[in-house]
Amino acid sequence: MSETTLRVTDMSCAHCEMSVQEAVGALDGVEAVTADHAAGEVRVSHDPALAPEERLAAAVREAGYTPAS
Repeated sequence: MSETTLRVTDMSCAHCEMSVQEAVGALDGVEAVTADHAAGEVRVSHDPALAPEERLAAAVREAGYTPAS
């Protein structure tokens, strides 16, 4: 498992956190997701072969938020 931290600064509340956690957590290969709107971060424990960082970022975008590049 790898640990990846994505910067997502446009989350503003607990609902945003839940939306991102659900979207990223639904991906195959993701073990755990923690979103923190105050810190502007999403931390993901994942198998990079099944859920590469690009796919994590795509899931954040699909949830309506913008991961920093």
